Amino acid sequence: MLAAAGLPGVDMTARVPDGGVLGTRLNDVIGGPGEKINAVVIDATTRRLLFQQRADRPATPASTTKLVTSVAALAALGPAHRITTRAVKGRTGDSVVLVGGGDPTLTARSTASRPNQGDPAFASFTDLAQQTATALKAAGVRRVRVDFDISAYQGPRTAASWKPNYLPDGEVAPVSALTVDEGRISPDKPGENTRAGNPPAAAAATFARLLSRYGVKADAGRSTQAPAEAQNLGAVQSPTLAALVEYLMTHSNNDVAEAVLRQVAIKRGRPVTFAGGAQAVREVLAGLGVADGVLTNDGSGLSPRNQITPLALARIAALAASPERPDLRAAITGMPVAGFSGTLSPPRYTRPGSEAGAGMVRAKTGTLSGVSTLAGVAYDADGRLLAFAFMAGDGKGSVDPGKLDRLAGTLAACGC
Repeated sequence: MLAAAGLPGVDMTARVPDGGVLGTRLNDVIGGPGEKINAVVIDATTRRLLFQQRADRPATPASTTKLVTSVAALAALGPAHRITTRAVKGRTGDSVVLVGGGDPTLTARSTASRPNQGDPAFASFTDLAQQTATALKAAGVRRVRVDFDISAYQGPRTAASWKPNYLPDGEVAPVSALTVDEGRISPDKPGENTRAGNPPAAAAATFARLLSRYGVKADAGRSTQAPAEAQNLGAVQSPTLAALVEYLMTHSNNDVAEAVLRQVAIKRGRPVTFAGGAQAVREVLAGLGVADGVLTNDGSGLSPRNQITPLALARIAALAASPERPDLRAAITGMPVAGFSGTLSPPRYTRPGSEAGAGMVRAKTGTLSGVSTLAGVAYDADGRLLAFAFMAGDGKGSVDPGKLDRLAGTLAACGC
């Protein structure tokens, strides 16, 4: 079972389902071609098309965009890549510069650096402050100003197509190369999701308080650029990219998805912006042979301007599940397990029609106003691995995500 064993190896002897029988069962759930659902199912090993309804028609992917972002990042950077945050000496003896590398999971939490059981241990801002204070005191420095360098990123901090309520509602923080606790003002308060309007300035203020705690009086400073050969005072690193991808996929984390997008832009030498990141992702996908049908404007899927075909999502999922691409596997193992984890936790996959998918489906969900999507992989009753994408709604009316769960459950129940 997927929930217990991660993603087992593909059983090459399992029979490929009959497309006609599978199609009949899926159409019974969909309700006919008049329903606003674009859908596709392919055999994950051979990429053979088993079912399609407007499979090559682009639709709004919502958070299934994160699958595209994650696969491109893993392919471009490798699963072992880490993001570094540094503290260096400034241009004057009484200044310290925080140099952001783009790690939004950097944490100053007072309780633990792992906010949820099963999450990776994030880089500790407190550890960075301790390293820095130790280095400063060894040099005889007892008072500093904390400036910050966020030049790793360029361009606007929000996408033009994002809804204005995303920031005040805490859906995402303003995108910055230096962010602590994803920009949350009160990260230790459960359920408190309010974000700082200026995450790097908030990070500098927090760092100043931490330095003062460790014996170096400090004040928050201003935005600057660190000297080219500045002396390092301390450094911490994010979890591996594989761990970050698993985290962002499981929790559908928008902040980490946007950070991962920009890591691809940095690697590809593109502008480290929304547009540059989207261009870099498409270049990587083209190199993988899965760029057709993909048009994105951000990394998280918050943009309603993103347009991806179901066939593109299914092909990307199949590629990530391939035994020949273990470097991409985190994009699959990070997907919620139906009926067990993340956005597919109960009560999903506990009801008649979808319950056969519990433990047998791994999928990324996507939700925007009037849009619901589901893309991933499923083992059918014979043990054959299938890749699928179901995309419902046109942004103008209500949608039923339960129908997408029933479609995935139908795949798992099919020994056809």
